[in-house]
Amino acid sequence: MKLLFGRRSSPVVEPTQEKTSGLGTFGGVYTPSILTILGVIMYLRFGWVLGNVGLVGTLIIVTLSTSITFLTALSISAIATDRIVRAGGAYYMISRSLGIETGGAVGIPLYFAQALSVALYTIGFAESVVQTFPQLNQLYVALITTILVAILALTSASLAIRIQYFIMAAIALSLIALLVGNHDYPYDVANIELWVTSKESFWRVFAVFFPAVTGIMAGVNMSGDLRNPIRAIPIGTLAAVGTGYAIYIILPIILSMRVGGEALIANPLIMRQMAFWGPSILLGVWGATLSSALGSILGAPRILQALARDGVLPRWMRFLGTGSGRDDEPRIGTAVTLGIATAAVCLGQLDIIAPVLSMFFLTTYLVLNVAAAIEGFLQSPSFRPSFKVNWFLSLLGALGCLIVMFLINAFATVAAAVIVLGVYLWLQQRELRTAWGDVRRGIWMALLRTGIFQISHHPDPKNWRPHILVLSGAPTKRWSLIELADALTHNRGLVTVSSILPSSSHSVAKQAQLEQTISEYLERRSVQALVRLVTAPDPFTGARQLVETYGIGPLVPNTVLLGDNETLSRRQPYCRLITHIHQAKRNVVILRENREQGFGSRQRIDVWWGGKQANGSLMLLLAYLLRSDLKWQNAEIYLKLVLPNEIAAQAARANLSNWVKQLRIGVICQVLVSQGRSFNAILHESSADADLIFMGMATPDDKFTQYYESLQQKTAGLPTIVFVLAAPGFAFHEVLSEDL
Repeated sequence: MKLLFGRRSSPVVEPTQEKTSGLGTFGGVYTPSILTILGVIMYLRFGWVLGNVGLVGTLIIVTLSTSITFLTALSISAIATDRIVRAGGAYYMISRSLGIETGGAVGIPLYFAQALSVALYTIGFAESVVQTFPQLNQLYVALITTILVAILALTSASLAIRIQYFIMAAIALSLIALLVGNHDYPYDVANIELWVTSKESFWRVFAVFFPAVTGIMAGVNMSGDLRNPIRAIPIGTLAAVGTGYAIYIILPIILSMRVGGEALIANPLIMRQMAFWGPSILLGVWGATLSSALGSILGAPRILQALARDGVLPRWMRFLGTGSGRDDEPRIGTAVTLGIATAAVCLGQLDIIAPVLSMFFLTTYLVLNVAAAIEGFLQSPSFRPSFKVNWFLSLLGALGCLIVMFLINAFATVAAAVIVLGVYLWLQQRELRTAWGDVRRGIWMALLRTGIFQISHHPDPKNWRPHILVLSGAPTKRWSLIELADALTHNRGLVTVSSILPSSSHSVAKQAQLEQTISEYLERRSVQALVRLVTAPDPFTGARQLVETYGIGPLVPNTVLLGDNETLSRRQPYCRLITHIHQAKRNVVILRENREQGFGSRQRIDVWWGGKQANGSLMLLLAYLLRSDLKWQNAEIYLKLVLPNEIAAQAARANLSNWVKQLRIGVICQVLVSQGRSFNAILHESSADADLIFMGMATPDDKFTQYYESLQQKTAGLPTIVFVLAAPGFAFHEVLSEDL
């Protein structure tokens, strides 16, 4: 047994072995599918379609509709033959391919589409009954029929399936009676034109007709009741699509040869007058509408049951996943579906409900085709369907669905997209967890592979972004380093939080587990970062290993962020590490935090300027990136420059101001005159009230340790400082002039 968990749902038990009992291909897939295809639209609206758009227009609508359904059936067949399809049908397939958020976003509208389908078919049944017995009330007939169909579904799904065999016989009898029926219809005005100017728009007629070919969902929705869904779904679905297409191509030709367009539009039950035995048409339409309603009310609760069991629905709706009896029938879900269908019967009409269903079904078909196209395109080793379909056909089916949706009703298409997106974002916010994998990781792996090979080994100043390796140690102890890295990248670059573990202190498995723990900690604090732990004899050796080896091809950290080292005994190896990082052509950023002040109020950033080249441009660039973070967005950047006399300062102010205006980053220039004062004194006086200070460092040489010690002494007592050492050979001034 395999357990599936939703974060807010009870575990769902999925059997791993094929069932020894259940419905077969003919009874479980082909029969409900073909009976739903040859349903209310065929008997009560096919003449209306033909009368509005003519024979050629009707054949185009039939072919276009069936083509979309056929391509979708191919996609369904590919997915169904790759994995065991359990209760939930299309929802189950989508959620296991594209993830539970996407599955739920489509599954919830799909459930309502199936529930509304019950109303569509019972209204159609009531309409045909009232035309035969005008003394009856159509609303009451539809309501009573809806309730009786629900009672039958609640009684026994297997009994409902057996009744469908008799209904299929009635439909076959009606089609035969129509084929050999009356060739001289008394109200015939003239043979219908091959093409007529539509009284209704072509796409409006298409929208009304399209539900006639959506019957493939009836078989797929019964996936949980099938003995062998991997075999039954492709064979039964494709056979039903082919049978339906053949009938829908022959039927308008027969009608067009016998009846005029006006008569077809005026008399929805015109086939009754044309048939050899009129009552056979009534048997057919009544059987078709009832069987379609039965198929929908059997399928919809099973989708609802699967949604509840996967934790997609809110916790208080978990009871909808309850099954009853030996066959685990969703009786509670059936009762809920009955309520929705009853409300739709009271409010809706056939021609109003049909276009709404078209949008819901087209949305489902679109996502099913996308799922199959992605699976096929990625060619993941885990995707091995026995029914192979070229991914391009699935993509073509998806594009066909999308185009037709916009042609039918662009506003309704956008509305459907907003609903699906809204449900998706809601589910994503709930952070549902599942025990099954989906295709999303494969998508990102494919994009990552393509992107890595497209990245040049030679950095491009125009597209430079900080990719930061943070040598933080335990994140809880030096959180300010991670906070700074996150603010600098602001989802524009990559952050890797790293730590060095003592050699032999952790096994490889323990190390991986610790990385996962740190990742979850970062996620809880809303920081997007990678985590990398290594073992080494000492922290400095481990840090050098990370700088030398961490990354994939050209995608390596270009900036290393360290904390300041206050331990005198470690000062020399610390400075050697800085030298090593610089020689590896990485930027070095050192955070010296004022423990009492932290980052202050995040209102003022001082950048001590030493010129456009190297450190100066990188510091200004980092300050600009820092201000793009939400917490630093109100900060003012002060660009500070010290010159020996006022004459030099005046020229510098003009040049610096003009250059800063060209940068368009809102920097305030301050050119200070030393007047005999030391830089150290000016620094302490001018930046005492800053929240963060950027200062450049000298290029490492043989005396770098002494230099760093003197730098520490000069800056003691100041607010939090960021020391910056730019990587050699990179034109950061071009990043400022071109990218900003």
